[in-house]
Amino acid sequence: MDDPGLIAGLTGLFLLMAVLYAAVGQGGGSGYLAAMALLGVTPENFRLIALTLNVVVSSIGLVKFSRAGFFKGKLLLPFVLSSVPLAFVGGYLSLPPEIFKPLVGAALLWAAVLLFWKPPLPEEGVTGDPPLWASLVAGGGIGLLSGLIGIGGGIFLAPLLILKGWATAKTTACLSSAFILVNSVAALVGIGFHTEGIPSFLPVWMVVVAVGGWIGSDFGAKRLSPKTLHWLLAVVLVIAGVRIFMSI
Repeated sequence: MDDPGLIAGLTGLFLLMAVLYAAVGQGGGSGYLAAMALLGVTPENFRLIALTLNVVVSSIGLVKFSRAGFFKGKLLLPFVLSSVPLAFVGGYLSLPPEIFKPLVGAALLWAAVLLFWKPPLPEEGVTGDPPLWASLVAGGGIGLLSGLIGIGGGIFLAPLLILKGWATAKTTACLSSAFILVNSVAALVGIGFHTEGIPSFLPVWMVVVAVGGWIGSDFGAKRLSPKTLHWLLAVVLVIAGVRIFMSI
């Protein structure tokens, strides 16, 4: 990965993805994967790069949204307890991307359709915490899939929380950041057992997405209305789904 044009293109796309995804509490993993696929990065680097950048952006998003008062640990904990060990398993495994990419792309687009169909959830519209079994099952499934394809899983958790009425848009953004952070770290540990090296430009990209994540999460936590966040999340899901299909 020594082509200056490739590095410049990836840097610009990574920055854009970080800003857009961070505004809705996402780390940008699906966007980073699609960008690398479209620009011809070798597949063996996909997950390591995407998950590392996820950790950077989601950490910033978690701090920003938590400081704004949107963190709810009781709601998040069951999802995390089942997702983290399975994200590690998914990261350890190495399965053909052609099996998972169409499924992931379809799931993202379907979630976007549901969000467009359902109006934004007001604060008083929250139905309460989900049943424990539902949180554990959903968290485990999302964690495994996240590790397998190299994303943090927030892109799947967010529409679930909103569509089921378990959280408002800004609480969802905060919890998604936390969910992405722990799952990305777990998956990276799994990948570390068989990785063959770290791309030399990765530290620079970490700085770039940190800047993008700071800008995006600041707008999301302080300046965007819950209604705007809801529709922006739907748009992000469409972009991610389309990009993944384009990269197949």
